[in-house]
Amino acid sequence: MNKKELRDIIRQRKRQFSSDELRELSLAVCQRLLAHPRVAAAKTILLYYSLPDEVCTHNLVDELVDMGKKVLLPAVVSDTDMEARVYRNADDLKLGAFGIAEPVGEKYADLKTIDLAIVPGMSFDNDGNRLGRGKGYYDRFLSAIPYIYKIGVCFDFQKVDHVPHSTHDIAMDEVL
Repeated sequence: MNKKELRDIIRQRKRQFSSDELRELSLAVCQRLLAHPRVAAAKTILLYYSLPDEVCTHNLVDELVDMGKKVLLPAVVSDTDMEARVYRNADDLKLGAFGIAEPVGEKYADLKTIDLAIVPGMSFDNDGNRLGRGKGYYDRFLSAIPYIYKIGVCFDFQKVDHVPHSTHDIAMDEVL
């Protein structure tokens, strides 16, 4: 199976759930994240502000900020690149590329201070291989900070035995 075929399969699986059901399934994933020792220890976390078909992180970003964590969210800045920006609260957000809410403000340049990356994906396998949406933004961004611990998050129905991958694809250290 190639990447396009797997994306199509996962999209079909996602359509079997209502938005309310996906939000409900998201709660368990977010609770596992909040209880994770890497999250507890991290001072600066790269996260994402979810799309409707992803594990919902809208409350999680605020909970992490309330815990005193510095939360960074990606912002797409070109056809090939994204950058990290600090999230303080929902007032920081505006709709950006691909209809994704992105923080306004300055680029977070001190990437070496990021302790943890929590990364969405279309699909993951047990080896941490990740299938994204096909644009390569996360792979390019994460390749510049390979030392960061990476947790992939998805719904259980998005996990498969094998995700097709190539040398430029960045694997996760763990998948929840």
